[in-house]
Amino acid sequence: MAAIKIKVCGMRDPENIRQVAALQPDYMGFIFYEGSKRFCEGHITPELLAGLPAGIQKVGVFVNEATEVIQDTVQKYGLDLVQLHGRETPGQCRELQEAGIKIIKAFSVDDRFVFENTLLYERYCDYFLFDTRGNNYGGNGTVFDWEILKGNFSPIPYFLSGGLNLENLQSKEFKELRTKPFAIDVNSGFELEPGLKDVEKLKKLFSLIRDKN
Repeated sequence: MAAIKIKVCGMRDPENIRQVAALQPDYMGFIFYEGSKRFCEGHITPELLAGLPAGIQKVGVFVNEATEVIQDTVQKYGLDLVQLHGRETPGQCRELQEAGIKIIKAFSVDDRFVFENTLLYERYCDYFLFDTRGNNYGGNGTVFDWEILKGNFSPIPYFLSGGLNLENLQSKEFKELRTKPFAIDVNSGFELEPGLKDVEKLKKLFSLIRDKN
């Protein structure tokens, strides 16, 4: 089985970014949504991101943002992918795809979520991300019922998000997921405060995930 990849999202502090980058996550996420406590503009620079190890893919997270703004931000910061975490349409995904941008489309999941809603996005997205529906666009710190994922039959690889921590990632429920996630997306469960990651806790995560794959 292919190793589950790791995305560390909500990065903002330059020194913390360097510390986490030294652990070699597969993806690092930077939130370009002003409504987030982890909004990164004004804290990071294009030069900082350009200096990250080549094996780390840089993900820009956007919420209901204009296509032109996303394209400009991708170019400015040298982003490898964009994560669309709002109510973006398949049409907007197509526009970004046609501009050569790789896309992670996030969906907020609760017990009423209908996976057929993802079908219209399959042609235009490289990955899906399933997060917990909450008051905020991501970073709510709560887990959704993973049993719901049994309704996901899409061939699109998915990122699992929503309140992930060392405890639930070692649970029976995680180990018995019907379709394994392509990647896990961690944020608030590995923080000292919003935007500042607990490096020691992340080291344990990397050992847990990578030693078992």
